[in-house]
Amino acid sequence: MITFFFNGNKRMFMLLLLIFTHGFLFAQQATITGVVKTAPDNLGMPGVSVRLKGTATATSTDGNGNFTIKIPTSGTLLFTSVGYKVQEIPVSKSTTLTITLTEDASTLNDVVVVGYGTTRKQDLTGSVAVVGVKDFQKGSITTPEQMLSGKVSGVAITSNSGQPGAGSTIRIRGGSSLNASNDPLFVIDGVPLESGGVSGASNPLSFINPNDIESFTVLKDASAAAIYGARASNGVIIITTKKGLSNELKVAFNSVNAVSKIVKQLEVLSADEIRSIVNQRGTAAQKAQLGGFNTNWQDLIYQDGFSSDNNLSISGGIKKLPYRISVGYQNQTGLLRTDQLEKTSAALVLNPRFFDNHLKVDLNLKGSMQKTRFANTAAIGGAVSFDPTQATYTNRSAYNGYWEWLDPTSPTGLTNLVGRNPVGLLEQREDRARPMRSIGNLQLDYSFHFLPELHANFNAAYDVATGKGTVYVDPNAAESIVSNGVSNEYKTNRQNTVLDFYLNYVKEFKSIKSRIDATAGYSYNDYLTTQYFYPVFDAVGNKVANSDPAFAFNKPQYRLISYFGRFNYNFDERFLLTATVRRDGSSRFGPAFKYGTFPSVALAWTAKNETFLKNIDAISNLKVRASYGITGQQDGIDNYGYLSTYGLSSLNAQYQFGDTFYQMYRPSAYIANIKWEETATANIGLDFGLFDNRISGSLDFYQKKTSDLLNRIPQPAGTNFAATAIVNVGDMKNEGVEMTLNFNPVKTKDFNWDFSVNATYNKNTITNLTVVPNDPNYPGFPSGSIAGGVGGQFVFLNAVAGPKSTFNLFEQVYDQAGNPIEGVYVDQNGDGTITASDLKKGKQADPKLFLGFSNNLSYKDWNLSFTLRANLGNYVYNNNYSQSGNLAQITGTSVILNASPNYLTTNFRTQQLLSDYYVQNASFLRMDNINLGYSFGQLFNSKAKLQLTGSVQNVFVITKYKGLDPEVASGIDNNIYPRPRVYSLGLNLNY
Repeated sequence: MITFFFNGNKRMFMLLLLIFTHGFLFAQQATITGVVKTAPDNLGMPGVSVRLKGTATATSTDGNGNFTIKIPTSGTLLFTSVGYKVQEIPVSKSTTLTITLTEDASTLNDVVVVGYGTTRKQDLTGSVAVVGVKDFQKGSITTPEQMLSGKVSGVAITSNSGQPGAGSTIRIRGGSSLNASNDPLFVIDGVPLESGGVSGASNPLSFINPNDIESFTVLKDASAAAIYGARASNGVIIITTKKGLSNELKVAFNSVNAVSKIVKQLEVLSADEIRSIVNQRGTAAQKAQLGGFNTNWQDLIYQDGFSSDNNLSISGGIKKLPYRISVGYQNQTGLLRTDQLEKTSAALVLNPRFFDNHLKVDLNLKGSMQKTRFANTAAIGGAVSFDPTQATYTNRSAYNGYWEWLDPTSPTGLTNLVGRNPVGLLEQREDRARPMRSIGNLQLDYSFHFLPELHANFNAAYDVATGKGTVYVDPNAAESIVSNGVSNEYKTNRQNTVLDFYLNYVKEFKSIKSRIDATAGYSYNDYLTTQYFYPVFDAVGNKVANSDPAFAFNKPQYRLISYFGRFNYNFDERFLLTATVRRDGSSRFGPAFKYGTFPSVALAWTAKNETFLKNIDAISNLKVRASYGITGQQDGIDNYGYLSTYGLSSLNAQYQFGDTFYQMYRPSAYIANIKWEETATANIGLDFGLFDNRISGSLDFYQKKTSDLLNRIPQPAGTNFAATAIVNVGDMKNEGVEMTLNFNPVKTKDFNWDFSVNATYNKNTITNLTVVPNDPNYPGFPSGSIAGGVGGQFVFLNAVAGPKSTFNLFEQVYDQAGNPIEGVYVDQNGDGTITASDLKKGKQADPKLFLGFSNNLSYKDWNLSFTLRANLGNYVYNNNYSQSGNLAQITGTSVILNASPNYLTTNFRTQQLLSDYYVQNASFLRMDNINLGYSFGQLFNSKAKLQLTGSVQNVFVITKYKGLDPEVASGIDNNIYPRPRVYSLGLNLNY
């Protein structure tokens, strides 16, 4: 019977044996509990991975660093967390452990976010920089890019003005184009943003709450950026936002309140100086016009600004559903009266994991709406030119009581072609906007059960925005007395859709010491803009004649369809290969030029892992990199530039038939064979670390060559429907050196000191601008329009063999005392007359060298940090001097105007706009900010942490430049909105 039982029930026997054995083993398990803490602050660490070595048995620490894990009676536990050294602890029975993890500089930011996925930091072969929360610029931050300023070599960020929410000019390695965009591509949580702004917002990035940002990743060379193909010639900046990380509830409140003050006013003549000049050199009529007041118009248009920025975030997990919810509110008044920005933002992030972590779901939703009043910036120029001897207000009832220049012979009663009262310009105009924007995506990452090394990733994303606003000018305002005021509205909707799908395979082959990471995918991008058109109304509601639009709306649209692949190979942690290719198709180009292919390849040698260096403790890291690749440029090109299209003429270009005026359709210029700009980039780099990475850094040499430049050139008569058109012609190159050095000279339990220095040298050269290479008869094309004079005046010449934005002016002649002689210039060609042929190319507007320095000191609960930036070799054309530094500015019109004190130096009678006398050295050293913080430690039974921070931004500027501010992105200084000095107090409460 027993024999029958075992012979007939072998499966049952085996099952009983397995159950018995499992029960026996389970009975032999040990329970290990403990806490993981950080060094040197001894705080509990959440999210630390605790795994039994060689098995899949694992857990993680809770919000206080506690853990519990059941293992067999013996084994080794691995404690790992990104940025910390791995701890291996042997255990042989149930016990309670206390583990302390210390930072490992060699593995900080071990996983780097790159295009379409992540990669290990040690596998990087391209020029990539990562800036995290710890290193952000601090203080009253309105837009995200401000946090990155001065932090990364090769990246120059210049604020466009001091206006609330104003954007910045961002250049990575000098920019790659002349007429197309030079702005980098921004990617936020996998959503690439379209270049261009949102109507009613001064900066498209202002919709992103800086408090939600976790890190910036800057892709600088082609190897890193080529995965974005046609949009990557100017580099890529990837923004990663914060996420929920554990089941522990965390509440964070951040508040920054700040006062902004004007640092410096533009120098003008005083009222007494104007009276003296007019009495000496003016006519009797002009002398009679002089008033008896001493009005500083700049005092009247500027004010102390105030801002309050408050953010609340809640993160944690509900039944293994990690989440983060944040809301923010910011209210900021500008230096210029009536300037105000009010912004409300919200974000929701969900990061659940399913099927034993095989399916990862990331949902990111961000929304922001702004309520803005834009001040009339014409008041800035008016304040420096309006007569300071006059009063602000008058007892006259006309023009709402503001003092204005009157002319009884004029139909309007006002003097024509002169400035208006600056205060009246501000207070009688309401330019209000309510733009809104939402960016979001759902990303699914599935690791196949039968092949866990293979991941399928699907990303569905959107970027929608509505820009709308109204402009109202009082009907009695002198600004618009002819049109009886203005009451207009505008509206633009934008709807961008992104669909990405890619497969990623990562596998280690230990037998051959190899690791591969391969990605292949597809991307679909649709960009749709709806522009609405409205009739023109005056301020009392009357529609302006013949102002009805021909269409209620217009819907320009284009699509980008792409295929991409990337292959990373790592041999023995010593030799690395990255190959990338992307093929983009854009509806902006004709059938024969619709597709472009953008490949790259990079090699790296991790010399530190060689046997002859592995045991040298002084060398922590040593890697040599080399890369070459091609990227593209399509931004700045018309959607339908390759098609023959007809457009409606403007209101001031109508034909009259009888008593009626009609807008007519007219053909637009087009270039059927227009195509991409392409930039080929070569890069050689070195990464190093010494003495346990207490000293670390990188050194890069690069060369970027852009071909098929989009350049506006004259069209032969009868060949096109415009005198000029943008075509692919010309080449340009940028070459330079980047260096980053990080130091951590002191690192103890109570005191830590670290600082970093970055430097970038960039040389830009235009190598061709014509169809026939280097045509000697083509001098180049002018750019850089300036104020003053009659007709367009340009101060730059983009010409072969020189850099873009090169000043092209007459060479000034000086007397023996060193003073400029009016109207006397060097006759360059010796023909005895001064003509355009005597213009001479000189200095460049872009800096040759820019530097950044960041410093952090911490002692116990105190922290002190500051950031310095410097630009060297850049020059600025002082248009304030050239336009108003002459006698004609004061007495040359029918009314008296104010002038620049430079007139007292030159004694110029008239404008000398094309004199190189006005090109000034604008190199500078600026302290961007200084911050002092104090942490009150653990509060409320160690459940909360409070920190107070005091900050000053725009602390000082050292420069030889004689204007208001040497940092002018365009190279032409003409009444810029001044950057304020900001004093702020911040509070951070984390529970």
